[in-house]
Amino acid sequence: MAKKRKSADKTNSDQDKPATKAPTTASRTKEDEPDCEDDVPAPHHDNYSDSDDSSASSSDDSLVLEGELIRNPDADVSDDDSVVSSEEEEEVEDEEEKDESPEPSQKKAKQSKNKKADSRKSSTTKKTRTNEPETIQVEFLFCDMNEQFFHGIKTLLHRHGIHAPHSSQLADLIIENVSVGTVLSTDYDPNADDDDKKSKPALVPKDDPNVFGFASVINLTTHNSNTCIQSLKALCLQHCPSQHKSELETVLSGKTKRPAGFFFQERVVNVPLEITEVLHKQLVLDMDWAVENAEGGEDERKSLDFGAFVRLAPCYKSGGSVIYKYFDDEVFATNAEFVYTFDIPKMYEADEEEGVCSVIVLTKTGHRDAMKDLGKMIGGK
Repeated sequence: MAKKRKSADKTNSDQDKPATKAPTTASRTKEDEPDCEDDVPAPHHDNYSDSDDSSASSSDDSLVLEGELIRNPDADVSDDDSVVSSEEEEEVEDEEEKDESPEPSQKKAKQSKNKKADSRKSSTTKKTRTNEPETIQVEFLFCDMNEQFFHGIKTLLHRHGIHAPHSSQLADLIIENVSVGTVLSTDYDPNADDDDKKSKPALVPKDDPNVFGFASVINLTTHNSNTCIQSLKALCLQHCPSQHKSELETVLSGKTKRPAGFFFQERVVNVPLEITEVLHKQLVLDMDWAVENAEGGEDERKSLDFGAFVRLAPCYKSGGSVIYKYFDDEVFATNAEFVYTFDIPKMYEADEEEGVCSVIVLTKTGHRDAMKDLGKMIGGK
């Protein structure tokens, strides 16, 4: 099946996968993710328009939305590089004094007092600084899978303890799965191909595009020979309760009428709610588009017509309860056939939270019902 297919059709075609282009203004932090419908602000759907603007002039016609991110002040890079400490100032001044002629002891004592006063003044200034959240205006792009996103996708996968051991293999697999997958980025350049890079070598290499999130579904049967898929299957079966094991074995065996797929979705925690919903909607459009436009015949069409989804959702324990990292995973779990959890080892010794993985097994009907619930939670409809 041709790899380059959905960006133009997804956004501009009325008969395939029309997408809306809308400015949204939302501010998110990890603590703001809702537990119930009442906590969620309604998006401004009245501003949605199909008219072209400057954001839609890119050559790949990717869906463009605007939003706001709230930067956590506690996560800011230390400003030690730009601010010289009082001790460092004293060391520099001491070295300068060595090069100069000896000064009277009275003058040295006076300078020492001045330095101590400056040190106290600098220390006081640092203590009175207040860390306030920083609002960042962001223009989000919903893009096709591309090799430029490898490092961003791998980084997001590596944060999940289950995917960390094979994050590189999974990132490659997800990028190759162009027909069913969407990346949330901000500065993607679809024209930066290999030929341009060879003909115009840059003195300073360009950084990879920012990846704020992604969503993809990988067919368990088609990619059964892949070691990372085999590892995830074995892990799911190893921890599955006895009452669900037979059903899970059937789902993972590939012998069902419709294929099952591993449902991957990761993102940064402060992505606005409205953007999160659109990311899931784009994945649904991808799946529908892939079935309708399969170029490999009936076999390929069937391989893309998913009937079940297996989601390995990251969680953590708090006060004896299991808390989902992403609020939308709890919505999917509510509509699942069955759900079970198991503990995962800490990635780092300094980690305070105990890691948990929630295995969510959904049918296609359950997934679509969850999408409706997600829309009600975020948009109120």
